[in-house]
Amino acid sequence: MNSMTHTHGGQTLLGMGKGRLRVAVTVVLTGLFLLVPVYAGVAGDSYSLILFGRVLVFALAAVGLNFALGYGGMVSLGHAMYLGLGAYTVAILSHHGVNSGVVHLLAVGAVTAVLAVPVGFIALRTQGIAFIMITLAFAQMLFFVFVGLKQYGGDEGLTIAELSGFGALTANKTALYLSMMVALGLALALLRRVVASRFGLVLRATRINERRVRAVGTSPLGYRLVGYVMSAELCAVAGYFLANLTAFASPAYMAWTVSGELIVMVLLGGTGTLVGPVVGAAVFLLLEEGLKALTDHWMAIMGPVIVLIVLFLKDGLWGLLGDGESGKGGH
Repeated sequence: MNSMTHTHGGQTLLGMGKGRLRVAVTVVLTGLFLLVPVYAGVAGDSYSLILFGRVLVFALAAVGLNFALGYGGMVSLGHAMYLGLGAYTVAILSHHGVNSGVVHLLAVGAVTAVLAVPVGFIALRTQGIAFIMITLAFAQMLFFVFVGLKQYGGDEGLTIAELSGFGALTANKTALYLSMMVALGLALALLRRVVASRFGLVLRATRINERRVRAVGTSPLGYRLVGYVMSAELCAVAGYFLANLTAFASPAYMAWTVSGELIVMVLLGGTGTLVGPVVGAAVFLLLEEGLKALTDHWMAIMGPVIVLIVLFLKDGLWGLLGDGESGKGGH
């Protein structure tokens, strides 16, 4: 009995230690991201601001996808369409002379909901491979729709002449970067509360076994649909920031390969964890950037590295800092 008590106590202490380690790593990561605009200002290196701004954009999109994939078990190969939709909403409104940042954000939310609700409703009638293929099909349809819109640049994309207007902050890259950090922080805080709520509990239960959820008198479709739409909205907000960061919108943002990259980012960081996708996005994009600087054959190196990480770290990089129990609200 004594040995069992000691063992349990040791495991509790170990768990507390890993919890503190995760908090410490989160604080360090936040500090490093905050130092980027300081370094960019001192060194006059605007490229670093754009590079890490891109990391924040894809971190937000990966966090959004992870909410559907990691907590709801919805493996979507079409979430890039929401990233592109957010970017094009900004670009098209700007093209027609509407430059209010608040209007852009509200329009992104509304347009995304109009698309995500029917797509999710149809896709969630299926499971497994069928769900993946339906989300991919819708994304490819939207991709070719925007390729065909010649008045908005077609396959060459659309340059944004007037970025989202926020008074004196307009076109200020540092303000935009800090806004992305705030948006990512708010998204993580929101999802932490949602995952811990009754809604989050039911959503995670549907990932494990939908039939048992129905058996206790709860219809899983509504929960999964809301989860899917919330996930899509976060990706669309990431697209909003991407458009303002690059002053450009392109059908390439909606390509299925971008959806695949988002899935890889989630897997790298750790599915079913809050901060994992942020780590996955940072590692993926910074590794890509570093290898591109070393060799033209960077993909031949990056591919095996990602495969090895996914194979041998089933809970992702973030899982190294904790128990790695995906889908249980891990931070």
